[in-house]
Amino acid sequence: MSSAGVIVLGPIPEDPAFLPICFNGSRSPHCSSGSQLQDSILIFLAVPGMPPMPMSVLGSESIASVKLHIQRFKGFVVTKQRLVLDGHELARNNCPVKDYGLAEGNVLHLVIRLSDLRVINIETATGKKFQFQVDQSRNVKFLKNKLAAEGDEDIGNLEDHKLEYDGEELEDHQLVADISKRDDAVIHLFSRKPAKVRTQQVDRDTLVTVVNPQEKGNLQNEARAMNSAKSVGVRPAPVEPIVNRKAKLSPEVMEMINSTIAGLEKGHLPVMSAEGSGGVYFMRDAAGQKNVAVFKPIDEEPMAKNNPRGLPLSTDGEGMKRGTIVGEGAFREVAAYILDHPVSDSKSGHSVGFSGVPPTTLVRTLHKGKSFKIGSLQMFMENNGSTEDMGPRPFPVKEVHKIAVLDIRLANADRHAGNILVCKEGEGGSYKLIPIDHGYCLPEKFEDCTFEWLYWPQACEPFNDETIEYIKSLDAEEDIKLLKFHGWELPPRCARVLRISTVLLKKGAARGLTPHDIGRILCRETVNRASEIEDIIQEAEDAVLPGSSENMFLETVSEIIDHHLDTE
Repeated sequence: MSSAGVIVLGPIPEDPAFLPICFNGSRSPHCSSGSQLQDSILIFLAVPGMPPMPMSVLGSESIASVKLHIQRFKGFVVTKQRLVLDGHELARNNCPVKDYGLAEGNVLHLVIRLSDLRVINIETATGKKFQFQVDQSRNVKFLKNKLAAEGDEDIGNLEDHKLEYDGEELEDHQLVADISKRDDAVIHLFSRKPAKVRTQQVDRDTLVTVVNPQEKGNLQNEARAMNSAKSVGVRPAPVEPIVNRKAKLSPEVMEMINSTIAGLEKGHLPVMSAEGSGGVYFMRDAAGQKNVAVFKPIDEEPMAKNNPRGLPLSTDGEGMKRGTIVGEGAFREVAAYILDHPVSDSKSGHSVGFSGVPPTTLVRTLHKGKSFKIGSLQMFMENNGSTEDMGPRPFPVKEVHKIAVLDIRLANADRHAGNILVCKEGEGGSYKLIPIDHGYCLPEKFEDCTFEWLYWPQACEPFNDETIEYIKSLDAEEDIKLLKFHGWELPPRCARVLRISTVLLKKGAARGLTPHDIGRILCRETVNRASEIEDIIQEAEDAVLPGSSENMFLETVSEIIDHHLDTE
C-alpha cells in the first residue's frame, strides 16, 4: 500500500477493533467535538505484520503527543518509536503533525522495536525461508494463518503441524504475549508427520527449521555453505573488504573482519538487532558467545527493496532523511570513520578518531552460499546503553563536544539519543560516549540536520584548547580527496555541504562560539522554517552571477558567514 495520497475505503466498520483511535486512546466513531472537529485528521497507522488501522489525530498535535497516544494503546506497548510519512521520518517531536503535511487519508508508518514483536523465521528442507513479524497482541491462530498464506509444499497442510511451547501444544486463542514472559522463550513448529524440527532462539527471535528425514539441512546451512564449495576446491571468503588496493586497512578493521569470518565459519548466523529502521545484524565470534561486529546490508536500508521493518519502497530514490539516497547509507557509515581523523591514544597504543567512531569498512558477505550482500561492517562496541537511557548531565563536556564536532562537520541528519552509546570506564569511572549510525551524514542539503546534544548543558560550554586545535587542522578539500582514495567520490552537492559545514565550524570555533551557538545555525527550529545556514546559502545563490564557479559561490558563502557571525 502506498504511503502517499488518500486511501479510498468503505465505511468504517462498527467493530471496536477497527474504529478510529481517538486522542484519549479509546475507539469511537465520534472522536472529535467543537473546535477539535475542524482540526481532526483521519489517517491510517501501518504497523509491520498488521493491516492499516484508522486513527484520528489533531493537526495541531505534536509528533511527541501522537507517539504517546500510540504507546498507550492496548496491545501496542511501544518504546523508541519512529514515524515515517511519504518516506521521510517525522523526527522533530515538538512540531505539529500538520507542519509535516499530514493530511486526511495518509498512511503513517510506525517503525517499532522488534523487541515489541515476535520475529519467527522458518526455513524448510529445500532452503526456502519465511519471516513473520508478529505483534505480541496477536494470537496463535493469526500465526497459523500467516504460515498458511505464505507456506509452500514443504509446509503443506497446517493440520499436519502444531505449535508447541515448553512441551505443551498452543491453542489458537492464546496470545503471543501470554505464551511466556521470558525473553528466551522458544516456540516450536512440529510436524505430525515423520519429520524433524530444529529450533534456535537468538535473542528475541525464534528460528525454526523443518527438516525432511532424508535431508540434513539445519539453521547453520547458510553460514556453512562454503564448506560444500571446499570439497570441490573453491572456497569463497564469507566476508571480504571492498577497498582501494592501495589503501591499507587498520589493524582494528582487519581484526574485526577476521573475527567475523571465524564466527561464520563456525556456523554462527548473524543475529538481527531489535533496534533500527533497517536491517542491522550482529556478527558473532568463533565461540558464538559475543558480538564482534555490526553488519548493515545496503539492500535492507530504510526504504530499500529488502527492508525487513515494513517500510515502503522509496518512490524517488530519496532516503528517509532529505538529501540522502537509498543504498548509500553504507558509504556514509564508512565515510564517518574515515573522516574521524586519528589522534594519539597513549593508553591503548592504537590510533583512534577524535570523536571515537568505531572502526568501519565496506564489505561483501556470502549470502545463501552463492551470492553476496554488500554493506557496512562496524566494530561492535561494548556499552552500558545509550544516552536515551539516561539524562545528559553525567556526561563530561569533552565527550559531548567530540560528538558535536563530528555532527557539525558531517551535517548529521540523524543524531538522536539512541545512537550515542554510553560506556562507563570502571567502577566509579567517568562516562565515555561512542557515536554510531552515520548512514544519514553528508547529505546534499541541510534541511534535516538534527543534533540531540544541541540543548544539553555541555553544548553551551566553550571548546577547550585541544578541541580548537583539532578543528583548526580540519581541511574539507583533503577530506574529499581522502574519500575518493577510499572509493567514494563524494557527489558535488554533498561535497558542498561538507565544505560549508567545515568553514562554519572553523570560523565559529575561532570566534569562541560554543557547540550550541554553531549547531543552531545548522538546525531548523521548526519543520517549515529554513535554518540560518539555509538562509546564508540562499543569500549567496542570489548574490553570485549565473554560471559562476563553485569556488566563487563558496567564497561568497564564506563572506556571508563572516558577516553573520560578526553581527550576532
